[in-house]
Amino acid sequence: MTTSLYERLGGTEGITRIASDVVDNHCTNPRISKRFANVDIPALKASAAAFFITGTGGPQVYEGQDMETAHTGMNIDVEEFVAVLDDALAALQKNEVGQRAQEEVLFVLYSMKGMIVHQ
Repeated sequence: MTTSLYERLGGTEGITRIASDVVDNHCTNPRISKRFANVDIPALKASAAAFFITGTGGPQVYEGQDMETAHTGMNIDVEEFVAVLDDALAALQKNEVGQRAQEEVLFVLYSMKGMIVHQ
């Protein structure tokens, strides 16, 4: 039986930790940190964790906005999008996620580019 991405990312506990690290990375990344200046960080971390848990086959149901709605009007450019991917990769590596799982997460995140960039 194949282990789900949810399980390979450490289940709810592991994904919650990864999502928290991703948001922390965003807040300190000079390329995108200004986007998070007036954001409720604990709420964002909870939402990001729910999004990841749902998207990787976990038991939680994400009830937030879809990616296109959430990013409409933000005029996110490709450099900012790549900075987000870099932050996600750093969080995955910090949490010792395996190479294959890292690739899967980055593939899924990259697949959302059209919903996020220049909206």
